[in-house]
Parts: sequence; structure tokens; C-alpha cells
Amino acid sequence: MRIILKEDILNLGYKDDVVTVKDGYGRNFLIPTGKAVIASESALKVLAENQKQRAHKLAKIKADAEELAAKLEGVSLTIGAKASSNGKIFGSVNNIQLAEALEAKGFNVDRKVIYIKESVKEVGSYSAQLKLHREVSVEVPFEVVAE
Repeated sequence: MRIILKEDILNLGYKDDVVTVKDGYGRNFLIPTGKAVIASESALKVLAENQKQRAHKLAKIKADAEELAAKLEGVSLTIGAKASSNGKIFGSVNNIQLAEALEAKGFNVDRKVIYIKESVKEVGSYSAQLKLHREVSVEVPFEVVAE
């Protein structure tokens, strides 16, 4: 089944991408939740026209994402977490805590664009990827310390 995505979906595609998914995933999840529409001929024509009209706006969004990525290049975060004496964290560090730490440093980054590759359950140094735009992403190192 071919669908047009209405929003970015991790490991599937970005907004306005035309992708092929299994019928059940499309009909039972993506379309009813409003995340996609069926890629009919008329929907594809509307998509093409909308993309023409938004080309300038998208260029500005990409430029803003590149500017933010350049500012984030040298940033390193420190996240405090309650930990046991052997370095295990009670709970885990997630993208919400990283977004709050970035906001404290003056960067307004949505938590939905922050991806942590491995689960953070111990004190140590880690890295998170910020996908600011489909073509712009930046790695931000962070360190988890015991409080």
C-alpha cells in the first residue's frame, strides 16, 4: 500500500514522503491516527502543488536547522541522576531530560527530534543524535553523573 506521510515517523519517513507499507499498518494505524493518507492520484497531485508552493519556506526551515546545528556543534551536556554506589542509575536518562538540559543552555529543541542510540542506565559518557531536518542532524555528547 502506498501512502503519503502527514508527519515525520521514525524509521519510516518524513512528512510528505510517499512510502510503501504493509496494508494492515497503513489501514489500521497510520490512516486512522491521521499520520498518513492513501496515495491516490488526486492526493499525489495536491502534494506536488503544495510542495511547489512551500519550496521557499522549506529552504528557510533547512537554513534555520543548519544554523542551530552549527551552534550545537561544541555543546556538551551534563545530566544529573540518582545512582547507586556501583554506578547504576535508578531509572534511565531519556530524551525529555536531554531536551530540558538543552533548554537550560538556551537551545529550544523539541524532544521528539532527540534520539539516544543505547539505553542510558549507568553513569558515564553517551551520545545523542538530534535530527533537526531530514538533511540536517548533529551529534551531542552528554555525560551522566551521580547526584
